[in-house]
Amino acid sequence: MRKEDLRIVFMGTPEIAVASLEAILEHGFNVVGVITAPDKPAGRGRKIRFSEVKQFALDKNLHLMQPENLKEPAFIESLAALKPDVQVVVAFRMLPRAVWALPPHGTFNLHASLLPDYRGAAPINWAVINGENRTGVTTFFLDEEIDTGKIIASKETEIYPKDTAGSLHDRLKTIGANLVVETLGKILDENAEPVSQENLLPKNKPLKKAPKIFKEDCRINWNKPAEEIVNLIRGLNPVPGAFTELRTDNEELFLMKIFEAKAIVEEHNFEPGKFFTDNKNYMKISTPDGFISVKNMQAAGKKRMNTDDFLRGYDFSFGSDLH
Repeated sequence: MRKEDLRIVFMGTPEIAVASLEAILEHGFNVVGVITAPDKPAGRGRKIRFSEVKQFALDKNLHLMQPENLKEPAFIESLAALKPDVQVVVAFRMLPRAVWALPPHGTFNLHASLLPDYRGAAPINWAVINGENRTGVTTFFLDEEIDTGKIIASKETEIYPKDTAGSLHDRLKTIGANLVVETLGKILDENAEPVSQENLLPKNKPLKKAPKIFKEDCRINWNKPAEEIVNLIRGLNPVPGAFTELRTDNEELFLMKIFEAKAIVEEHNFEPGKFFTDNKNYMKISTPDGFISVKNMQAAGKKRMNTDDFLRGYDFSFGSDLH
């Protein structure tokens, strides 16, 4: 079979998925349909906003579908009418069996970790939060359970000390797009040799998980070591952002997100969570093993800014407690 004859349905919604869809087209594969999330209102004006995948599909005049319910018989019928040979999933929602089992060559997903570790909704964030120095992307065939299907291919990459979830996301979307094309080539040539994840499970240690991130996961615990706190900040940058609360001299308590910080490991006699500043150039917070030097932050309702710019608008007490 020629690549032009391999009928592909692509499923994805956010920006990370666009790179894979674009790579598929650039390599001459035949995308017969694109499935993305329904339009939703966004922003203060609650205006309808297209997903990044929808906008790309419209720009490329691709056949587009936006089902509310993936189990709806009318949708299943419309999907079957496209006669897909294979389906590619990148950052989409869970599929019912009637959808993922439809194509004769199966449905495969691109996951932003080296499976079986970091199964779940936020693998990029948790890899950085946990201080990993390597991660990667994996393609695998979908089955009944989330992120457990047989692995087709994977690609590893380094996590650098200054990486954030954002910078790692941008690198992985390119690596992942190339892996999607490579995986389609394997399927086209009928030389894909999927490996059960059961064969790759680590012995005598639990799998690392990547669950959805909630607000309380983003609250900084100043009782933790400085490096762990910096990793949390890196892993939640740019969204949703690690946060703490500050109290000004006039007793105003407000939330502050921290996007960039440096760990200073040194001995001291302060309780964790003490806040120090000259109200001009620096802000630092005590941890059990040193301090966190805050470099970039955002007060609620304000834009992100560096420390010196931030301090021009606020006055803080020396040695205030953080919450």
